[in-house]
Amino acid sequence: MNGFTLKKLVLGRQAVWLYAVLAVLFVGSLFAVHHNESLYDRPIGLIVKTHDAGREAVTDEHGNRDTLVTQQLVAEVRNGEHKGEWIALKNIYSHSGVYDQQYEVGNRVFLTIGKDRTADGLLTGQVIDLKRDGYVVLIAWLFVLTLLAIGRRKGMLALVSFAANVLILTVALELYTDHFPKGLLIIAGVCAVLFTVVSLLLVSGFNEKTYAAIIATLIATAISLAIAAAVIWLMDGKGLRYEEMQFLTRPYRTVFFAGLFIGSLGAIMDTAITISSSLFALQHRNPDIPMHELKMSGLDIGKDIMGTITSILFFAYLTGSLPMLLLYLRNASSLSFALPMNLSLEVARALTGGIGIVLSIPITLYTVLYFIRRRRAAL
Repeated sequence: MNGFTLKKLVLGRQAVWLYAVLAVLFVGSLFAVHHNESLYDRPIGLIVKTHDAGREAVTDEHGNRDTLVTQQLVAEVRNGEHKGEWIALKNIYSHSGVYDQQYEVGNRVFLTIGKDRTADGLLTGQVIDLKRDGYVVLIAWLFVLTLLAIGRRKGMLALVSFAANVLILTVALELYTDHFPKGLLIIAGVCAVLFTVVSLLLVSGFNEKTYAAIIATLIATAISLAIAAAVIWLMDGKGLRYEEMQFLTRPYRTVFFAGLFIGSLGAIMDTAITISSSLFALQHRNPDIPMHELKMSGLDIGKDIMGTITSILFFAYLTGSLPMLLLYLRNASSLSFALPMNLSLEVARALTGGIGIVLSIPITLYTVLYFIRRRRAAL
């Protein structure tokens, strides 16, 4: 058995062990999330019977028509002092499903338990909401398995990076809420640096292309945020509708600006690492390639990805406000009122990210060229 065959056999066994561990974790997590009611303080019920008790057509003051359906539900209480008992519930849902939903047999729901009982001795109560952690776990596993199947080692590193960033964000939020309530912008800035460094180093490794992408990402993000801050200050915030954030007990303008740190970071990072990786790959394949050709190649790559990433950023922000925008329009609000009310902050976020994307192209290009010149000079 030669060395190549032995190495291939070892890698094959490692892959089998990895798939086995993933299969055990997949099955175990799905089982656990469907039997974790004892971990919750709120009562949870498993719906075992549903019955439509009546329908009613309704029309609001704006002429919108809908149908309300009354459901009679029977559920088994799965935790708490009434565990194992049956409870009678009533649910009213609309066909539009704006503020409510229909429940089906097998759904697990959060509920409240009243003091009275029915004539049959059943508990009475109200449904609060659907228990969704099972769906979340299933979707999370689909994401993990797809990422590993396509990305292999890179996919595993991306998962580690994602977990590390979630941990960083969790610690940052705890520091802000419990220890530094006036230091949100500082915490957001530190998080932006850590997100960039952790993500790029874990996925792309400790090398010059990663260092160039990190430097370019941080510089482009800082400049784009400075431009956004200057424009908002010069315009005195006019045109930005903060109504959707005014329920916060924190300074909502500060919260909005802190969100710009994180919101524009991903797209800028993607642009920077794409250009950096491409130029270093060209340099690796042809060490004698002229610098002006590298520069032109970098500009061409940047122009190709600039439009698509900017569009993706805009659509990502737009979709977050689309349900509320449709709700405004459905309730007879004019388009001139609904658009600025719901999209002003999203457009500001998209424009800030777009500026960062555009700036990251020349910044990344010249940063990469600096590293390549330094490498050639050292030879």
